[in-house]
Amino acid sequence: MQIDGEDVSPAVHFVAFRGDEYWSAVKLWGRPAFIHRRWDQRARRELHPADTVVFAKGTSQDTPSQFNGADIEEGL
Repeated sequence: MQIDGEDVSPAVHFVAFRGDEYWSAVKLWGRPAFIHRRWDQRARRELHPADTVVFAKGTSQDTPSQFNGADIEEGL
């Protein structure tokens, strides 16, 4: 996809998913490229305008946390 002459691959971000709702979202949106534990400044910085953000609760209009969430540790 091209946006403003730039080749981009839109990504799906999941924000604040904790349990079974994650799998419900995967059924609808597919597996996310990014998982953010909370809506924080870091999550906002990682978004591209072409990306899709799926929230377990809240919206992108909510005030981001002033503290960044920890990275997801895979394989635990």
